[in-house]
Amino acid sequence: MNQLPTNLPAGTKVVLGFSGGLDTSFCVKYLTEEKGFEVHSVIVNTGGFSKEELQQVEAHAYNLGVKTHTTVDAVKSYYDSIIRFLIYGNVLKNNTYPLSVSAERLSQALHIAEHAKKMNAKAVVHGSTGAGNDQVRFDMIFHIMIPDTEIITPIRDMKLSREEEISYLKSKGVAMNFEKAAYSINKGLWGTSVGGKETLHSKGMLPEEAWPTQVSKSQPEEVKLGFVKGELTRINDQQFSHPTDAIQYLQSIAGSFGIGRDIHVGDTIIGIKGRVGFEAAAPMVILKAHHALEKHVLTKWQLNWKDQLAQFYGNWLHEGQILDPVMRDIEAFLTQSQEHVTGEVFVQLMPYRFAVIGIESSFDLMSSKFGKYGEMNSGWTGDDVRGFSKIFGNQTAIYHNIKADNK
Repeated sequence: MNQLPTNLPAGTKVVLGFSGGLDTSFCVKYLTEEKGFEVHSVIVNTGGFSKEELQQVEAHAYNLGVKTHTTVDAVKSYYDSIIRFLIYGNVLKNNTYPLSVSAERLSQALHIAEHAKKMNAKAVVHGSTGAGNDQVRFDMIFHIMIPDTEIITPIRDMKLSREEEISYLKSKGVAMNFEKAAYSINKGLWGTSVGGKETLHSKGMLPEEAWPTQVSKSQPEEVKLGFVKGELTRINDQQFSHPTDAIQYLQSIAGSFGIGRDIHVGDTIIGIKGRVGFEAAAPMVILKAHHALEKHVLTKWQLNWKDQLAQFYGNWLHEGQILDPVMRDIEAFLTQSQEHVTGEVFVQLMPYRFAVIGIESSFDLMSSKFGKYGEMNSGWTGDDVRGFSKIFGNQTAIYHNIKADNK
């Protein structure tokens, strides 16, 4: 096994971003037993853990040998600072992926950095490998927020395979579900990613048992989503005090249909392409429903500029640049654009798919009193259109006339 490149002495206080999975479990055991560090673990819950699971993670951390363990409830702050803007922008990376892990890691990195400052730690540790995006996201935020704190990444720096990690932990008598560890699963409020041997190549689909949510519904079901200024506040007749509660409730309904399963192929920050499986029933339904509502209540140029800014926002967020001040500027635009995005969207859920049936909104610009597309006009005359068409194409007509005269 390769050596960890750090000169910090035994007894050094370090803060570890801890999930309880294979990589971070290895970090605790290795850093405490081989390096003699005083490890303080922190888990940032962004919606992927139940109360019971958090208690199990805490017990696991102490069994591994941490000095202290801290749980940060970041679900609502995660939504307020990141997810709501992804909804406002209808953000899907490469028209496919709702940035489930990308967004989650940034929220976690920010809270881990704050905890490291609070603990006055000499180093901060994360379990990222050297082949993915997370290493850049964590490192960059730590460099900005805690520049004088050393960053330690055992999995990346020691170039460890999952098999080597499992072998080491078994040699130390650590009891874990190593069979489950064959798949890397990251669950959060905005979706769950699943990585395994099938996603390491350009061809291959995850087996049914690898998906965290199993399909148990077969009969179509209709849901009504209520939005107020772009935020999901109501499902059917149930009102929610915070959109996070609505998202989790919708996930409990739609997830059982197997909706939102897909494989994302994308360009990583470090320049290679990668594949990852994900399931995101609630995010996919919400994004498509929200977009459908926007197409009814926003003008052509509002939609046009939203699309352009949102695409940049999603890409820049994906690459870890949440602290760039331009992100606050775009968030201000996206927030203002939601002023009239209020109404209800009707969605039919079916096994592995869903369909947006329609919307109802007092701000609907598809009002019949102004005309019905392809049928009847009531706000203009045929002569109005003839004149408009001539003026609207006037410069192009001049261009073609000049071109013809100069042949």
